[in-house]
Amino acid sequence: MNWYYHSRDPHYKTPFGAVRTNETVTFRVDGAPSAMVELLLYPPEGPKTVPMDWDGASYRASFITPKTPCRMGYGFRIDGRYFGAESGEARFSDTPKTYGLTVYDGAFTTPEWFRNAVVYQIFPDRFFCSDRERFLRAAADYRATGRPIFTHASWDETPYHTPHGGAKEYVPDDYFGGDLNGITEKLPYIASLGVTCIYLNPIFAAHSNHRYNTADYRSIDPLLGTEEDFKALCETAKTLGIRIVLDGVFSHTGDDSIYFDRYGRYGTHGACESKDSPYYPWYRFYEWPDTYECWWNFETLPDVEETEPSYVEFIQGENGVLRKWLRSGASGWRLDVADELPDSFIRGIRRSIKGYDPDAVLIGEVWDNCATKYGPEGRRGYVNGDELDAPMNYQFREPAIEFLNGRKDAYWFAETQNRLLEDYPKPFMDACLNLLGSHDTERVRTALCGIPDARTLTRKQQLAFRPDAAVLAHASKRLTLGYALMAVLPGVPCIYYGDEAGMTGMSDPLNRGTFPWGREKTALTEQVRLLMKLHNDSDAIRSGSTRIAAVGKQTVAVIRQSERETLILLANASDAAVRTVLFPGLFREGPDAAEPLDLSGTYVSGDSEAVTARSSLTITVPANGFKILRKS
Repeated sequence: MNWYYHSRDPHYKTPFGAVRTNETVTFRVDGAPSAMVELLLYPPEGPKTVPMDWDGASYRASFITPKTPCRMGYGFRIDGRYFGAESGEARFSDTPKTYGLTVYDGAFTTPEWFRNAVVYQIFPDRFFCSDRERFLRAAADYRATGRPIFTHASWDETPYHTPHGGAKEYVPDDYFGGDLNGITEKLPYIASLGVTCIYLNPIFAAHSNHRYNTADYRSIDPLLGTEEDFKALCETAKTLGIRIVLDGVFSHTGDDSIYFDRYGRYGTHGACESKDSPYYPWYRFYEWPDTYECWWNFETLPDVEETEPSYVEFIQGENGVLRKWLRSGASGWRLDVADELPDSFIRGIRRSIKGYDPDAVLIGEVWDNCATKYGPEGRRGYVNGDELDAPMNYQFREPAIEFLNGRKDAYWFAETQNRLLEDYPKPFMDACLNLLGSHDTERVRTALCGIPDARTLTRKQQLAFRPDAAVLAHASKRLTLGYALMAVLPGVPCIYYGDEAGMTGMSDPLNRGTFPWGREKTALTEQVRLLMKLHNDSDAIRSGSTRIAAVGKQTVAVIRQSERETLILLANASDAAVRTVLFPGLFREGPDAAEPLDLSGTYVSGDSEAVTARSSLTITVPANGFKILRKS
């Protein structure tokens, strides 16, 4: 007799995936009667064994989840031998095999507006310059402080990427003049893409073009504008249905800052100037003032002690940084290097912003699986319900790039996305910021040219990479396919500025070029615009069930279904058209697999082709392309 268990088939585990605290979970295992079958539980308080009873068709047992959020394991023992696996097919073993189970706070919710958003990420210096004369005056004022600054003569120049101005190494001190008013001026274009939220890379006073070395959390960088300009941006964006999310860099500051003041530019109040400074307890000095803990050993980025009460109050307090900018019009925060912030600090940030505005969103930069991420102090609590609303979902980006480039097949890609559906609480999954590119990755159109890992290349080698027109055209097809996946899969689509216009570039700083106004790849832009409109208009995408399955070596199917609509995406990452047959048996796993899948009816595709199905659906998908079918 074959024994069988599948963690993502609701017949064998109910409810599917992550479960709430103090919730009943039921397991079933198929096999032969008259065996001794036990459910093995591994909660934080210690192992437990629950006998499984034969119900005439399978073995069954239930248990109530712990009262506090956790990540726990479970498995099975049959006649003294262990049975199960972390993923894939379950097998017998002489050693325990466990599955993972996420237990989260049952009261956890995420902002509805964000779950239904389309996000546009902007690197402010490189988006649009509203007033070059104002920019040059601000740059002259900056230069008068004795700090180096280089202003590009042309918007279309390549960002500096090698040592310049006498420096021995590359320094990000070149600027193009993009500003807050420039973003305000371009809001109609952003809105035309279907965008309802803008995520801004840092805008606070700093001494680099990326501004991740904060000099003053309470001031807008003068090169970008003023606090009034920021308020005007938020107010104007609101009239177009767009909210603004800010980048919070709270694990470190700049050395050239009010708080550290390594160069003595700010007076006598910096931590480097006096041990009596109110900021001295924020930093970890080994030998004051010259030796201190730094972020990734960059001396220009001194680490802060996030649990220091005065720092916590400065960031999270009633009159702290978080609430100041929420009062000024922001609708939430993205936490830089969230995996380097203590859980207690993230929980405090959540309490602060939600205490001011329950609808404010909190996003974290976490590249790994948020449910299984561990740090020096143990498992991280990102998905528990009292920390993040969502991560920047690199767990979508990395698999998507591999799949679209043909380095991994559709079965692997579907597995990665079904794993997230299993591991993440639904409110968290629905708010995941799905992205194909960001300021920390090579441009997606470049990534889809089949490049080697940019981290293995020098900047000179990266700059020398010049794909020909045929390779770029192929990459554009793959890019549109990637946006189709992003539009239809659970989560929040995020467009990195200019990706929709066909921008290319290797890693930082070559991925931070200026928006190509007047030179956009308009056909690509229009395809992205249509896909985001589909995302915003589809009831099935916004509120429906989800099923994901590979239907061929390089073809993935995603089915979203609500009471009013069924939407099917077929994504083909191969260089040849494929003829695919869909039938209910392909979709056995997932949060909604317990509900019968009815494929019958007449569907309409994007090219107005009508397809009628009975119990199965046959469709041809173009090479490096997709088909979207809708039935209402």
